[in-house]
Amino acid sequence: MNQAITGNILTPSGWLNGTISFGERIADVVGSSTDPQHNGDDYILPGFIDLHVHGGAGKDVMEGGDSVHAIAALHARHGTTAMLATTMTAPPEDIELALAAIGKAVRQRGKGEARVLGAHLEGPYINSGKLGAQPNYARAATLGEVHRLEQLAPLRVITVAPEISGHLELVRDLAGHGVRVQIGHTLGSYEEGVAALEHGATGFTHLFNAMSGLHHREPGMVGAALAHAEFAELIPDLLHVHPGAIKGALRAIPRLYCVTDSTAATGMPDGEYMLGRHIVHKCMGGVRLPDGTLAGSTLTLDQALRNLVGLGLDLADASKRVSTHAADYLGLQDRGRLARGAYADLVVMDRDLKLKAVYIEGERCDLNDA
Repeated sequence: MNQAITGNILTPSGWLNGTISFGERIADVVGSSTDPQHNGDDYILPGFIDLHVHGGAGKDVMEGGDSVHAIAALHARHGTTAMLATTMTAPPEDIELALAAIGKAVRQRGKGEARVLGAHLEGPYINSGKLGAQPNYARAATLGEVHRLEQLAPLRVITVAPEISGHLELVRDLAGHGVRVQIGHTLGSYEEGVAALEHGATGFTHLFNAMSGLHHREPGMVGAALAHAEFAELIPDLLHVHPGAIKGALRAIPRLYCVTDSTAATGMPDGEYMLGRHIVHKCMGGVRLPDGTLAGSTLTLDQALRNLVGLGLDLADASKRVSTHAADYLGLQDRGRLARGAYADLVVMDRDLKLKAVYIEGERCDLNDA
């Protein structure tokens, strides 16, 4: 049965003041062109899409079992309508446990949960010299192993350090197989980054973090991203990346999109939590290892949107960077946009950008616990 809501609707062609009607998918969008600043109505935006989620609600993806469902429910209450459950670098049995649970969550979405689109395999195919907060189980990849893991859950994104022997060939093979290969947790040079892009890599994992930095005589992996990337993910919690660096990346990378890199500590009080095999500490809004290294975040995408607007982006641009660009990155034309035939994934926000309602494939979520 179709529902209908009214307000300032952000469509692919701009703002309309009118009505969007929908069941599981959007049936129609009607209204007149508007500038939302000229009225006081709510904003209706595409649901948020997060391609890098480790945890939330006290649960970590690496726990397996029902953890993914609790995580997807927590993020849904903050406007995320679709997500990739993200693994840590770990022994093979831990990764297989996590992927088996992700695969089940892909096949069956629970009530009030974000749609789990598949997995982001963030390791173990990374450089042990640039682990960041990853446990030290890094190893070189083989195509055979990736194909075995893919039997457990759809691997939509895989993070790879391209400088590791054999990885450029792997990047080419995975790209040919339809996997989005991202460069991350890498000590690679600018030249190695460019080579990876030429072999089919399509993005960068949490840009600036856990990669060789920019110097004017050694541009590093950051330089490769800024000079050549169409897409890259970035954590806009204002802890992982300085606002000035965010603004620079926004000017350089056309379809920069935002992720949370959220951990089990998201939505929880200060204290100790698990991140893969690491114990991490939440305090003062951040998550860190005992040595002070940032270890994921407590960010949610509704706050990411507010942070972007606070940095000076207009709402339409900020919305694309928490939704549409991520959908486009995965090649999804029926998510991340409010258009006839697309899934009815949408959020309603008030004039202060606080969530009032979230719909996932037409189902309204209960925000009482947000």
